[in-house]
Amino acid sequence: MTPGQNRRILLVDDMPAIHEDFRKILVPPTACGALGAVEAALFGDEPPAAASAFELDSAYQGQEALARVEASLAAGLPYALAFVDMRMPPGWDGVQTIERLWQSDPRLQVVICTAYADTSWDEVLATLDVRDRLLILKKPFDAIEVRQLANMLTAKWQMTQDAAVQLTRLEDAVLERTREITSSNEALQAEVAERKHLQGQLVQSEKLASIGQLAAGVAHEINNPIGYIFSNFGTLEDYLGKLFEMLAAYEAAEGGVSPPDVAARLRTLRDEIELAFLKEDIPVLMRESRQGIVRVRQIVQDLKDFSRVDSSQDFQLADLHQGIDSTLNVVANEVKYKADLVKEYGVIPDVECLPSQINQVVMNLVVNAAQAMGDERGRIVIRTGVAADNTDVWMEVADTGSGIPPDTLKRIFEPFFTTKPVGKGTGLGLSLSYGIVQKHHGRIDVDSVLGQGTTFRVTLPVHRPATNA
Repeated sequence: MTPGQNRRILLVDDMPAIHEDFRKILVPPTACGALGAVEAALFGDEPPAAASAFELDSAYQGQEALARVEASLAAGLPYALAFVDMRMPPGWDGVQTIERLWQSDPRLQVVICTAYADTSWDEVLATLDVRDRLLILKKPFDAIEVRQLANMLTAKWQMTQDAAVQLTRLEDAVLERTREITSSNEALQAEVAERKHLQGQLVQSEKLASIGQLAAGVAHEINNPIGYIFSNFGTLEDYLGKLFEMLAAYEAAEGGVSPPDVAARLRTLRDEIELAFLKEDIPVLMRESRQGIVRVRQIVQDLKDFSRVDSSQDFQLADLHQGIDSTLNVVANEVKYKADLVKEYGVIPDVECLPSQINQVVMNLVVNAAQAMGDERGRIVIRTGVAADNTDVWMEVADTGSGIPPDTLKRIFEPFFTTKPVGKGTGLGLSLSYGIVQKHHGRIDVDSVLGQGTTFRVTLPVHRPATNA
């Protein structure tokens, strides 16, 4: 058998003479080759090219042929071609034999050898239903025809196998390339999602920074008129005090006024303007106005404390309670109609942090707690405390709202995930809060029970951990 090419042939025929004829045609004796070489040497001719021999095996019945095919497959030496006689009594005929052979080895090329058949060739071909691997050789046949068929069909078998191997290699290469593309696509999708996340965080941070700058600017602008209003109000209180003193002196001297008609007009005017009521009501109005002005000044200061625009962007020691109080005043309008706020502050040290960012975390948690309330007024409790080893402080925002379903709870920190209606939320609040807490080397935990409420706990280190440069 030529290296790299399958030249194995199986002959299936019940007549031994046929086997001898095929062996003479396909497997010529080596002496012929030697004699040709001697003849070439004697007469000066070129030696004839050695004919490539075939490896021919014999089977005399269909069952024996099937056994040989199965054995060849098990040994990894399949036959490329089978010459099969049409009639082989008393066993299988040619059609039955070919069917069995193809069930074992669908790649096998087949040539039917016969002088006659019990059925028409159309019926034979329809029964076998595979025409690209089946040829017909009618007896008596010529030796050249047999050798041509053997050469052609074994070459076809080899080319088919080579094509199948190449196709497998191509399929493997396509699969590998597909895996690479899929992996690259997944990495690209992850990068796109990460970029979208970072872009969303940047947009939200810029919005919050803009709001902080606006709040600080508004606070500064309000501080100026509030300052002189408060100053003028103090002066006005002094003036009113002096006027009341002067009015008391006039009242004391009223009995000595003459003539009587002037005194009567004074009494009538006092009654018309309800002087006694004014003397009682004016101090009350002044006191309430002073309280209002003080309240406005406090709100302005809380806006400045919340935004911290006038502070540096470096970590600094800050009073966590002061930041919480400032934030609660800023979001008071969001909370006051939905829940009662309860503060349960512990004794905690100052925390090294970025105060404005921690204020954003507090704001997000408190606003979310307020929005979680149902139709009935609820309760929001803000607690603080310190760890046993004094290395961490913690803050809790606990509400009595509707709670978070378990399937939603797993996704609340994902960017752009929101259960709110379209246009009501960006899905970035908790994601940004999670990022801020991680930036501070802390953690944020959540515990929720449907129908009972949710508790968020933020744990922060008292001092910022040292980082390697």
